Amino acid sequence: MTTGVTVAVVGATEVAKELGKKGTTSDVSMFNTVLEGHAVTLVEPTQFPEKLAPLFVALAMADQCLLVVPELNRAVAETIATVDLSDRPTTVVLGPNVGDAEIARVLKGSRLESLARVPLDFPHLRAMMEGWTAPTVDGPVEVPIDHSFPVKGVGAVALGVVRRGTLRAHDKLRLHPTGKDVEVRSIQVHDIDRKDAGCGERVGVALKGADADEISRGQVLAPPDALRDPPTVRGTEFTKCRYYRGDAGVGAQLHLALGLQVVPATLEELSGTAVQVTADRPVAQRAGTPAYLIDLSVPAGPRIFGRFTTA
Repeated sequence: MTTGVTVAVVGATEVAKELGKKGTTSDVSMFNTVLEGHAVTLVEPTQFPEKLAPLFVALAMADQCLLVVPELNRAVAETIATVDLSDRPTTVVLGPNVGDAEIARVLKGSRLESLARVPLDFPHLRAMMEGWTAPTVDGPVEVPIDHSFPVKGVGAVALGVVRRGTLRAHDKLRLHPTGKDVEVRSIQVHDIDRKDAGCGERVGVALKGADADEISRGQVLAPPDALRDPPTVRGTEFTKCRYYRGDAGVGAQLHLALGLQVVPATLEELSGTAVQVTADRPVAQRAGTPAYLIDLSVPAGPRIFGRFTTA
């Protein structure tokens, strides 16, 4: 069995393509490399900063983050503010135009302040990523879907990374939060047919029971009782982004980022110990998962409002 790791490459474009071969592209772009059975998938938020969602999608897909700082500008500042609130293991990569003392001032007081910093050196980055692996998480299988498409003679194919348990051919699962039950017809890992796939492996899954136009990013393949699917999301431990300049409060129209789902939501309760939002559609959720509130109406500064943990 291969091992796999997914790496978000944020802060700069034109970096991921130097580290892997281009694959699936949409508002996020994938770059892949496989060496001696170890597969590295790099995710670049291609349409950021014009759209904020790709940045959250790239981070949610990843096991590790490369925060590339080619220069200090508004887009990089927003990226730093977002990565600071995330829990992804992060390596700061400095471009030739950014000095260590300069970045130290920018990161002071953040969780990123004490993280490793390395130069933008592609051979070094490749060698570093070869030693990274995804964590193994036991339990019922979960595969968040990031892309889907129809294949003639096969049907609907969903792409994603196994995040929990083991995915097996002929598994009967639910497409959360739709309530639609599906069966795994077949599994491919990097175009090789497989009977199963484990944590960290990126899979292409042919599904029986759903058409391609019924499958979208953010849906999760899991057993029927593994996740909750209501539109209301409750949480605790709200942490406000220290750079946020807006004034969002109860009643605000925001966006909720939870896993690969980024959906409009109304803020209904907010304190240091309790958060409640209601999205405009059902949301696949499991307790203990990080979630983020986004304020697209903020006039200046980063659009991330804060983070909480689902209850």
